Amino acid sequence: MILIVAGTRDGRELTERLVETGSPVMASVVSSYGEQLLASCGERLRINDRPLDEQELRGCIREQGIHILVDASHPYAVNVSRNAMEACHREGIPYLRYERDITQITYKNIHVAHSYEEAAALSSSLGRHIFLTTGSRNLEKFVQAKELADCVLTARVLPTSEVLSRCEELGLSPKQIIAMQGPFSKEMNLSMFQQCQAEVIVTKNSGIIGGTDTKIEAAKELGLPLVLIDRPVLSYDHVAHTYDEVIRFVEEH
Repeated sequence: MILIVAGTRDGRELTERLVETGSPVMASVVSSYGEQLLASCGERLRINDRPLDEQELRGCIREQGIHILVDASHPYAVNVSRNAMEACHREGIPYLRYERDITQITYKNIHVAHSYEEAAALSSSLGRHIFLTTGSRNLEKFVQAKELADCVLTARVLPTSEVLSRCEELGLSPKQIIAMQGPFSKEMNLSMFQQCQAEVIVTKNSGIIGGTDTKIEAAKELGLPLVLIDRPVLSYDHVAHTYDEVIRFVEEH
């Protein structure tokens, strides 16, 4: 059986491709919403809908008879990838990382940060109205940053009850929250940035499938500085950059 860590849109698409090959597949997602998005695969697909640490992942590999793991987790979910690699090493099965392409940076008003904390500090020096497109998992690093205490934050997040509850717990008001499913077009980004009077855009280099290119295009048209949190780099055992490469690797192993 193939285990795919599928917490992203491309992870879900890869899951569907692997199911179509006729191989037994199990997908690990992080929420019931992720499970709903894979419902079209029907009974041909087994699903785990809760996060697994290394020990739990090793147990899953043994109990489910996993022979190969495909890691299609978010490019910034480094702990997930580390746990997956270590579990594979300890259980003696192949590990493959699916790595989506990064967006090439051509806009001169981009400021690269190497952590969320650095991004918060950079943002505070560039403007007062900060538009966050970095998701909900690290929101507290901006909300609680001393450098941003006098700034106005707007967070664009997924429209799920769990995420909205998290925003409320952090003290964000409804006016500070845009709850929508992306990715968004350049025109949609332009409209949101203008409506919120954004002076600084904060994002991650999640590639075209994550909508990074259209955020940059919108920021460029408005002349806004964009803080880009750089993608973390890990030394993966094996890396694939296309779905076809993943299928070939699985067939070979």
